[in-house]
Amino acid sequence: MGMTIAEKIIARAAGKESVKAGDIHTVTLDLMMSNDGTSHLTVDKYNALKNPRIADVSKLVWIVDHNLPCDSVKTAASHKKMRDFARANGIKFYEGEGVCHQVMMEHHVRPGQLIFGADSHTCAYGALGAFGTGVGNTDYLYAMVTGTSWVLVPETIRFNLHGKLPEGVYARDVILTIIGQISANGANYKAMEFGGEGLASIDMAGRMSICNLCVEAGAKTALMEVDDVTLDYLSAHGREPEAVFAPDADAVYSEVYDIDLAGIRPIVAKPHFVDNVCSVDEAEGTKIDEAFLGSCNNGRIEDLRVGAEIIKGKKVSPNVRFLVVPASRSVYEQAMEEGLLRIFMDAGAIVMNPNCSVCWGACQGVIGEGEVLISTGTRNFKGRAGHRDSFVYLASAATVTASAIRGEIVSADKI
Repeated sequence: MGMTIAEKIIARAAGKESVKAGDIHTVTLDLMMSNDGTSHLTVDKYNALKNPRIADVSKLVWIVDHNLPCDSVKTAASHKKMRDFARANGIKFYEGEGVCHQVMMEHHVRPGQLIFGADSHTCAYGALGAFGTGVGNTDYLYAMVTGTSWVLVPETIRFNLHGKLPEGVYARDVILTIIGQISANGANYKAMEFGGEGLASIDMAGRMSICNLCVEAGAKTALMEVDDVTLDYLSAHGREPEAVFAPDADAVYSEVYDIDLAGIRPIVAKPHFVDNVCSVDEAEGTKIDEAFLGSCNNGRIEDLRVGAEIIKGKKVSPNVRFLVVPASRSVYEQAMEEGLLRIFMDAGAIVMNPNCSVCWGACQGVIGEGEVLISTGTRNFKGRAGHRDSFVYLASAATVTASAIRGEIVSADKI
């Protein structure tokens, strides 16, 4: 019986010739990422161990990104604990470099790897053909100490992409459409595998956007087939694949979907669930108080270019706060070189340092009672971006920027 990409990566990590869905295997991890959301808890638990040790410090990457700069004395204490521990133990440590998943993709992730991240959107690494999955700090601690963990081999849902996206439609619209189709529970503890001839038309930024949001359908991980787009990205960042896996022709899938990219339209996810989707036209006219362009889902240079092209020569609505937050230092620097940040600032946007910002909802750009945010962030449940009685809409960089100009939700082709 053939194997899916997820099964092949787990088999490699488990030292097995083959595995199948439903098996439980002990695996050796390739990388382990942690950020400031829970690293301080990991440190406390580590220090409480009778014989604390780190199995392989070269596999650890710690990143400060959620609350940066610090927003309180409590946060400062957590950061200090994380920073001191990383320095004392020789852990790769990033602070001020950007959102954890963007930093990992730029510097560390390679095809074929099995990666644990102490953050739910670790599935973003599937854009490079790696099995990334989010874990809690207890599982992370075990992996850090032993270098291993156990994995229940997930079933896989296959998505065959066909055709090409229309002008003004983006990968963000693709994944929101898929989540709306299969529901927020439609891929619970399953791998979402993407391939088909249409995949070649989606750039790496778009692939990251798709894989990143798969956890919002409940997925354990997401995986794109490795192709020239993948290999070109790796080469540009000075890396080679760990291993390249393609699904077998007789691989077993729990479900198979054929997605016509040409039929995708601009989408909005309405409050308070990511699968509560509708066309942008259906949500048109909804007044907004804040707009956010950034996050590990849509803060890349390609997203900033889209937003800058739309807003150039125009102004942010006087009734809207428009926060633009590049996903990493390298994205920020490139956006400066291309003049994109000047375009946003001239339009009245607020350009922030690379960090999770509004998507995290615990520091920058918190919205108040009754306020409405349109965001390229990852989630829109109650209280995600501030007050419990606020409202978050999710959309593409184009729709968010257009809405910031109009002061209400609107499609970019109407600006």
